[in-house]
Amino acid sequence: MAEAAVAARLMRAAALMESDPVAAARDAAQILSEHPGDPQAALLLGTAQRRAGDLPAAERVFAQLAAAQPDNAAIQFELGRVLAALGRDAEARAPLQRAVERAPGLAGAWGELAALCFRAGDIPAGDRAYARFAHLSPPDAHLGEAVVALATDRLTVAETLLRRQLARQPQDVAALRLLGGIAAEREDYVEAERLLGEALRLAPGYGGARFALARILYAQQKPHPMLPLLERLLALEPRNVQYRALQARAYDLLGQNERALTILSSLLEEFPDNELAWVDYGHSLRTAGKLEEAISAYRRAARQRPACGQAWFSLANLKTFRFEPAEVATMRAQLADAALPDAERLQFEFALGKALEDERDYAGAFGHYARGNALRRAAVPYDRSRTTRLVDRSIALFTRDFLAARADFGARAPDPIFIVGLPRAGSTLIEQILASHSQVEGTRELPDVPGFALELGERDLPGQAPSYPQVLARFSREQLTALGERYLAQTRPHRLLGRPHFIDKMPNNFLHLGLIHLMLPNARIIDARRGALACGFANFKQHFQAGLWFSYDLADIGAYYRDYVRLMSHFDTILPGRVHRVQYERLVADLEGEVRRLLDYCGLPFEERCLRFNETERVVQTASSAQVRQPLYTDSLEQWRHFEPWLGPLKEALGELAAPAAAGAA
Repeated sequence: MAEAAVAARLMRAAALMESDPVAAARDAAQILSEHPGDPQAALLLGTAQRRAGDLPAAERVFAQLAAAQPDNAAIQFELGRVLAALGRDAEARAPLQRAVERAPGLAGAWGELAALCFRAGDIPAGDRAYARFAHLSPPDAHLGEAVVALATDRLTVAETLLRRQLARQPQDVAALRLLGGIAAEREDYVEAERLLGEALRLAPGYGGARFALARILYAQQKPHPMLPLLERLLALEPRNVQYRALQARAYDLLGQNERALTILSSLLEEFPDNELAWVDYGHSLRTAGKLEEAISAYRRAARQRPACGQAWFSLANLKTFRFEPAEVATMRAQLADAALPDAERLQFEFALGKALEDERDYAGAFGHYARGNALRRAAVPYDRSRTTRLVDRSIALFTRDFLAARADFGARAPDPIFIVGLPRAGSTLIEQILASHSQVEGTRELPDVPGFALELGERDLPGQAPSYPQVLARFSREQLTALGERYLAQTRPHRLLGRPHFIDKMPNNFLHLGLIHLMLPNARIIDARRGALACGFANFKQHFQAGLWFSYDLADIGAYYRDYVRLMSHFDTILPGRVHRVQYERLVADLEGEVRRLLDYCGLPFEERCLRFNETERVVQTASSAQVRQPLYTDSLEQWRHFEPWLGPLKEALGELAAPAAAGAA
């Protein structure tokens, strides 16, 4: 009976722990004075003292308990927590280690041990401890409703729930990670990186946040910072399929295609039934120009999981591939499934659009393209006026006098050749022609210049006007030179062949011509231009995985094209001859003449193999990778006309620019 009474008193004291730890400690001390040596009363006393902030008293209690009961995991855990709170990390590690050895399921002890290891700089041990903590106590277990909303593509609902949670608990790392994922889905990568960076600052061992950050960097084509993140993840889970596949993609971005293929081949030997690994293998094979092998890999993925939209879209995205009737039937069946997630559905829509276009069912094809774009547009907020305002600010700043006053600014190296314009305007073809020259190396769409613009304040933020490009007016000669040198240093790892010149083929760098000219005055700039309707529709029917927000709506595309032409015309006026324009229609009509003019502009001697660009073996990572390995063809010039009945919004937005481009267009 006495034991029951003591137990009841202990329960009442424990109930005070959260609301009034001082009172809990007082009650526990009273019980202990009446029942000296009671281990439960002593444990409660020490815990209450720790909660109340009386750490020295708590240490004395737990030290005595630990000496008497060295195998009690709870006591060792509490002793370790108190020592850590007292700043005695070196002493705290031993009791925490004993706690997890004696009770491997004690999540809190693993969490404390992880924090201790990170403070000591023992990153591998910290990662291992945090991984055990996360396994025993999943960080997002309390966010079930938000997780379900995300899984069902209800991004706005999920975001609302997560922001409420962060208002209550700003240091909730799982909420930060999930909110970062929503920002990434909307292609707001700056915000996504900020949220995930904060999650990792609070929980350095949080592998879920680290992997999410690596994926976001991949979406922005930033392979260098990806690799250390993935190496740290793989140190814990060396057989993880997702980590290894993403590592292979990073190496592909770096131009190390053979290394990527080696990783993926090894992965498929271990996991031959993983359809996404087959998709990644197909991507790497396509990049290397091994198209038949890539097709086999994609088809293998589609057979293993017919609902894998990535596999079907990857086949369509080869451009030169034609679906068989049975494959079209399979895709139709998958689209008919109401449970198909939107992320998969939109890939099927674009793939079926391509299949029906090849069958000359243009009405059906356009319907699929339109539905695919609508799904993507719904997930990504895009305000076309932001581009217009950026162009307005650029035209206002970059005047003839402004640039003349800074004529001797910037890094003088002539190495870079920028190819700018809209996607699907022939930029990959121009790159392949130039990369066939002995003095030029093709790289890929490098993210460095847009990254500089973001650093300088390009983004529209709530209540804050963008400072870019006007901020450049305050830059000194030394600052702009340093920026140019930084660009050259950041891009150097992509120059694997050591040639004098290299190509940066990021299309939307046209928005940053003023910045490029100021920091790299001797760089060459090539405007890859294609007729507005042909280019506009080519963008509409191409599902871009990330970044090109304007391409999901015909009116947005038209407005974007108008802003592009307006800005390029401004630079033609203030810097005549600075930018060399290659009109796609004219290039197709007079390949040799256009190539000679292009090489003259770049200061390069004519080389015959530039005309045989399709024979050049190199890594090509864009959607045109299969097309540029074929001789020049004219089929695509008028392809848009088949869809003209549905291009009204594009024509209206383009206005006078909707006139078809001729082969002799300027």
